[in-house]
Amino acid sequence: MVSVVKVDHPVWCLFKKYSDLSIIKTSKFRFSSEKLRVVSALKHDPGQSDKSLVVSSAGEKKLVKKSGKKEHHLWKKRDSSGSGQKAMNLVRIISGVPNEKVAVYSALDEWIAWETEFPLIAAAKALKILRNRNQWKRIIQVGKWMLSKGQGATMATYDCLLLAFDMDGRVDEAETLWDMILHAHDRSISKRLFSRMISLCDHHNTPDKVIEVFADMEELGVKPDQDTIGRIGRAFETLGQEDKRRLLMMKYGSKWKYIYFKGERVKVKLDS
Repeated sequence: MVSVVKVDHPVWCLFKKYSDLSIIKTSKFRFSSEKLRVVSALKHDPGQSDKSLVVSSAGEKKLVKKSGKKEHHLWKKRDSSGSGQKAMNLVRIISGVPNEKVAVYSALDEWIAWETEFPLIAAAKALKILRNRNQWKRIIQVGKWMLSKGQGATMATYDCLLLAFDMDGRVDEAETLWDMILHAHDRSISKRLFSRMISLCDHHNTPDKVIEVFADMEELGVKPDQDTIGRIGRAFETLGQEDKRRLLMMKYGSKWKYIYFKGERVKVKLDS
């Protein structure tokens, strides 16, 4: 027996209804997949840092520009381009003038005549070139000229000047410069600069000055290296202060030394 069911709508309308639903679902899936694709592109594309993609309700993509982050620098970076050529030009100029203060300073003033700011990087490179060439008098001339302009008051410039004074035998000028450094940079003097001054005093046989510099070194809490400790110890020994030399070695002396044993470098402890 066959039962008949009454249907309010035609069968083809039902199929049309289900087909419309499938279209809606397909369009929703397509829209969500497009949205996911855009979001993943924003996450993984490094070139989109300054732009953002906005998807409208109709599925359209629009490019909206973002204002980039502003970087604020606390200091102005010095331009080092062409500093090597400027340094070589300075070395050439200073090597060709007579060894007189007026002539040297005039030539150096002409070197910076067209500069908007002092070429400090080029001057530092020129000092390094002159140092490699052992032109100590020229280093002193350039260094003094820089300081007279209020430039180059750095530990590297002071170290180069003290070495030049040492090699040129100008101990009095070195002591004057050292006193100025102590008054201007007492809390920021490096261990290297202390070692340079003690080496200068030891080289020119002034043990009392070695002890004086060492006293300033201890007052500022700067620990000497092993070479400097040896020079200070010799100064105490020269002045007949053997007890102070022993105290120095107990406080700063190394408790270890390296020896070669069977072709290998071995660290051994010293006897107390």
